[in-house]
Amino acid sequence: VLGWFPHPARGDEMSDDVIWHCIRHNHCSFMAKIETGIFCRNPYNATGICNRSSCPLANSRYATIRDHDGVFYLYMKTAERAHLPKKLWERVKLPRNYEKAMEIINKHLEFWPKLLVHKIKQRLTKMTQYRIRMRRLQLKVREKIMTVPRKKTQRDLRRLDKAEKAAQLDKSIESELKERLRKGVYGEIYNFPFKQFDTILDMEKDDLAPEIEEEEEGEIEYVEGDDIEMGDMDDMEDFEGFGDEDGKHFPCSC
Repeated sequence: VLGWFPHPARGDEMSDDVIWHCIRHNHCSFMAKIETGIFCRNPYNATGICNRSSCPLANSRYATIRDHDGVFYLYMKTAERAHLPKKLWERVKLPRNYEKAMEIINKHLEFWPKLLVHKIKQRLTKMTQYRIRMRRLQLKVREKIMTVPRKKTQRDLRRLDKAEKAAQLDKSIESELKERLRKGVYGEIYNFPFKQFDTILDMEKDDLAPEIEEEEEGEIEYVEGDDIEMGDMDDMEDFEGFGDEDGKHFPCSC
């Protein structure tokens, strides 16, 4: 029995229409609705706009360009690989030269729809422009803006305020003590001479310390040994009478 089989291209178009109907009217996680329009967050979208011709999910044959660390790749999807999700996209590395990249696009997309090829070329032109602009910005010397946490800033300000108050308090205490010392409030015990007191304060203020004279290294001298007096010898003889319990004398090392 001979049956009727639909045309492959027509069958793909029918499945694409069903997918687009479900995406558009039900739910799509890549859809982003804002005031200016409806956009698509899918990384394979060639234009970034959510419509029938630009949707990478609702088109069995689709192509786009993606950037991987400054290297452009041409991604192509065909209906023959629809049953292999792992090999759904075929990618071709594009050279950095703009004209050679255009030649490769024309070579691989020779029999593709003209509108889609035009979108791919527009995307390549735009991506090349922003890659050149990124290079120029990297070569320029720009100020780097560093963010400071608000809590840390407030903590530093509080510490600075406390330090200023403590410094003012120390200065007032110091001036009050100096004034009392000059007036002789503490009596004779703390009544230091005013000139020496002011001199010491000036030295502490200027971080000056009295210089200590360094002793020069003395020269080597040779002197004659001192004569031992006879009285000392008599004292040494007195020790000869001491001995151990058996009456033995200790040996002399002389």
